[in-house]
Amino acid sequence: MMVEIPTHEEMAEICRELGMNLSPGRVDEFIALMGGAVEAYNAVGALAEGLPAVRHPRTPGYRPEGDENRYNAWYYKSRVEGTPGGRLAGKTVVLKDNVCLAGVPMMNGASTLEGYIPDVDATVVTRILDAGGTILGKAHCEYFCFSGGSHTNAHGPVINPRKPGHAAGGSSSGSAALVAAGEADMAIGGDQGGSIRIPSAYCGTYGMKATWGLVPYTGVMPIEATIDHTGPITANVADNALLLEVIAGADGLDPRQAGAKTANYTAALGQGVKGMKIGVLREGFGHANSEGDVDALARKGAEKLRSLGASVDEVSVPMHLVGPAIWSAIAHEGATAQMMHGNGFGFNWKGLYVTSLHKAHDNWRLHADQLSDTLKVTMMMGHYMLKKHHGYYYAKAQNLSRRLAAAYDAALETYDLLLMPTLPMKATKIPAADASLAEYCQRGFEMLANTCPFDVTGHPAMSLPSGLSDGLPGGLMLVGRHWNEATIYRAAHAFEQAGDWQKVRP
Repeated sequence: MMVEIPTHEEMAEICRELGMNLSPGRVDEFIALMGGAVEAYNAVGALAEGLPAVRHPRTPGYRPEGDENRYNAWYYKSRVEGTPGGRLAGKTVVLKDNVCLAGVPMMNGASTLEGYIPDVDATVVTRILDAGGTILGKAHCEYFCFSGGSHTNAHGPVINPRKPGHAAGGSSSGSAALVAAGEADMAIGGDQGGSIRIPSAYCGTYGMKATWGLVPYTGVMPIEATIDHTGPITANVADNALLLEVIAGADGLDPRQAGAKTANYTAALGQGVKGMKIGVLREGFGHANSEGDVDALARKGAEKLRSLGASVDEVSVPMHLVGPAIWSAIAHEGATAQMMHGNGFGFNWKGLYVTSLHKAHDNWRLHADQLSDTLKVTMMMGHYMLKKHHGYYYAKAQNLSRRLAAAYDAALETYDLLLMPTLPMKATKIPAADASLAEYCQRGFEMLANTCPFDVTGHPAMSLPSGLSDGLPGGLMLVGRHWNEATIYRAAHAFEQAGDWQKVRP
């Protein structure tokens, strides 16, 4: 595709859009200056990009149907064998369908992207395969990942394997559902507002949103660079720590990773919690939509940790309650600017741009009516704010994010971990096909109060199942200091080993 010198009509329209009032003759004078720039663009277009090599063979695979896809959690199955031996030998892994797996279709839950086939492997994919893991394919996720429910994928809702008719949570809906159903040992999820921890809480899996930048986001379709996280969802704590060890660390291609500090997370297993100080976050309980049984299960979890030797006290961080508002401004405007107007990648950062994905995602502009309603309302608000206020509130929210982080850090100077329910609620019923717009969107965003603030601040946060009520899991969340995932794993493993969570009731 060649770049051409703009016509007079094209440049006159651009000048009008930029608020420039130029005479026709003046427009032509400017066009005459553009030949060199056009030649430079065409020189760039002719050069090879030097994309990372794809080293492990695979086939495109197939879309499973019927009994092979009981929960509508699979998008594509394609078995990719890793290097023989290695730390993940014998472990099976499924990828959220926003993760590039070269040669295997990827739609990120969206009809407008369907048909796209990546030409690169995400860094996490290469690391899993190099460590001997076996990738089984791609799991359905929500439409461009914009829902905490599991009802927005273009191919229909993902069903919670714990209880028919109920949501699996989003946006990593298929990832958590397949692990909970025992169809994969491990999964990669993504988290910008809670999308690893929400489906983990709904499905009863272990989901770690590590410190922002610990796990390279390279080759994963972005939403908003300052809140993008990717990481492990597993059926137990040991597998979670192991997978994080494999995928963590700087790759030299993701600018989110400045200062990333890794650790031997599996060494924290079996260390117990004696001597640890845990703060039960007062503001994490009793939200307007909190369910009493979910709060009760989290408090029971705190008492279990106390019985295991931890010091457990209540702590207050009042600013936690405005965390969702800060996140909202960043998510609405930032995601609209980067993921949609910027074709996923936007501008102003150094790293790997998956240009094939950038180009394929441009298709949304021709089919915007197909976008999910949760994404539409986000874009409408984001575009309105950008047009009306020109990014002022986004900028202020980013400044406030440092105050929010400092508020948590102040509590974490006294406590090793903060504890709260992952979500205010258990899994809800999947909206009916004729559900109102209000219900459809409510089911997508109603559960974010405790999860989204830590996407803004970047603190590591892990959801672990705390018990069952009415056949559905509750989720308990542990939050630690930046780069201190090992402390979370230490407490999570002790909690897990102290008894079967499925036998715990409120």
